[in-house]
Amino acid sequence: MRLRDLWAETWEALDANRGRSLLTVLGIVIGISAVIAMTALIGGVRQGLMTQMGLDRSRVVNMAVYGSQQIKVEDLDKLQKGMPEYEYITGSAMGSGKVASETKSSDGSITGVASHYFDVTGQKLVKGRLFTTGEDDSASTVVILDQSSARNLFGKGKALGEKVRIQGIEYTVVGILEDGQMSDPKSVNAYVPLHTCVQRVTGYDNVDTVAGMVREGEDIDSAVRQTKEYLTSYYHLTGEDADNLYVSSTKSLIDSFNTVMFGFQLLMTSVASISLVVGGIGIMNMMLTNVTERIREIGLRKALGARRSDITRQFLLESVFLTLAGGAIGIVLGYVGAFALAGVATSVLSSAGGSDGGLSLTITPVIEPMAVLVATGICVLIGVVFGYYPARRAARLDPVESLHYQ
Repeated sequence: MRLRDLWAETWEALDANRGRSLLTVLGIVIGISAVIAMTALIGGVRQGLMTQMGLDRSRVVNMAVYGSQQIKVEDLDKLQKGMPEYEYITGSAMGSGKVASETKSSDGSITGVASHYFDVTGQKLVKGRLFTTGEDDSASTVVILDQSSARNLFGKGKALGEKVRIQGIEYTVVGILEDGQMSDPKSVNAYVPLHTCVQRVTGYDNVDTVAGMVREGEDIDSAVRQTKEYLTSYYHLTGEDADNLYVSSTKSLIDSFNTVMFGFQLLMTSVASISLVVGGIGIMNMMLTNVTERIREIGLRKALGARRSDITRQFLLESVFLTLAGGAIGIVLGYVGAFALAGVATSVLSSAGGSDGGLSLTITPVIEPMAVLVATGICVLIGVVFGYYPARRAARLDPVESLHYQ
């Protein structure tokens, strides 16, 4: 029998029981849509975090010493010389206060930053320039604002080159940064040289955050171990003080995130697999019912010369067609659901980020051709596995007995 004739008979048989066919593939639709939606959303979350949190900069190592032995501003150069595995080591000090232009005033965060700080955070300069080494060493009154802060203080007017007052001291705006993931449209984020911050804002010389960029070719895990050993020795951390040391690479965050996502994906795949098996059993039951209802038809076809292989192919094709139809519907619904959920999640996270200064994460589901191919392969496999027994049963019917079946 020609393939075109097989397809025609398959469509005619399934179309005769359209309602039953749609109900039968429901389990396949649910299972495939769940797998597709989960894969697309996890890929979107991973991409969003890589972009927003800078997780693609896997060579960054964060370090801190708590308690009485905290890292100080003057330690940064010494740490750089003592740990040559780092291309550079940078830090920041955090403060807060009133930031005002001639027309507007707002409470905001004031961050003192060392050189290369923005290389670590990933924020890009939109206008102007970064601080010079001389400005940092001399504690100059210069400031960099992010875009939201510039709009808050100057509206749509030009901010670059204008003056702002931070805790009553006048600063010159020398640069505008793109907004970061922690930018709050209702507040102000002002960045000043590190020495300016500790001398004019915080009043103490501790550094709140320290990060280093591991050199190309250096092993990151090895750099983390060497950093722990060096800081333990440098700050004489013994006994309980050793617990005050924190060293962690961005690579370890990526690995932890991937482990969690893999576990979640495995769990959801297991749940979806149950739905697929249930759908497969439903298809087998439907095909057995079809065999029973079409016994006389099968007997007539065999009497007219149809071989067992023809009957087997016919029913297997019907089974595979059902699962592929369910899979196609599931793929479409899965991606539609993924984009709908991503839109809601992005809106909620953006609202939380805007109102509380939290994480503003944009989730765009990832359409992976491999996921579609795997889903299609699963549908074909289910159709063959659960359709084989009904097809075999139909092929083994005796034509004489079948023609006399009532």
